[in-house]
Amino acid sequence: MLQASKRIPQGAGLAPVLVRRATTVTLDWDQRQKSRFDCHDSEGRHIGVFLPRGTLLRGGDMLVALDGSLLRVVAAPQTVLRITHCGEHGSAFDLLRAAYHLGNRHVTIELQPDHLKIEPDHVLADMLRQLHLIVTEAVEPFEPEAGAYGEHATLGHSHGHGHAHAHDHHHGPDGHGH
Repeated sequence: MLQASKRIPQGAGLAPVLVRRATTVTLDWDQRQKSRFDCHDSEGRHIGVFLPRGTLLRGGDMLVALDGSLLRVVAAPQTVLRITHCGEHGSAFDLLRAAYHLGNRHVTIELQPDHLKIEPDHVLADMLRQLHLIVTEAVEPFEPEAGAYGEHATLGHSHGHGHAHAHDHHHGPDGHGH
């Protein structure tokens, strides 16, 4: 068994050719939130993944095996509930309201500009339909939010820089630039 114990978020710093040539490990959300698990890569090799506790893997992350080989993580399509607003009877604001209610229930959720995704749950689906949202089952990769206090590098939608700096440059003289 080949062991992998290092994660490179989104392949940061690697040459694109190395990322393209890497074998892949296709993992669903349940596997990608575990620190230790076994899987097989696209070449059929048995891989033992041993990461620091609390590490989340995202599609596009790279794993480094002990032999130096690279493995690109692919978010596996899985069954999800895709939530959209009803264009005829609602507005995009309904998605914001749904995200609020799901957050109050501590539901793992993927946020997109035009839809939300959650893991299948018929009780939540019924609640969302009562809020006049369209809930459909889909088979798609699932990349939920990591949480406000999680490691920024694990967020699925990074905007390209860390947050070690202050955001004073965004504020006007009264401190309320936006």
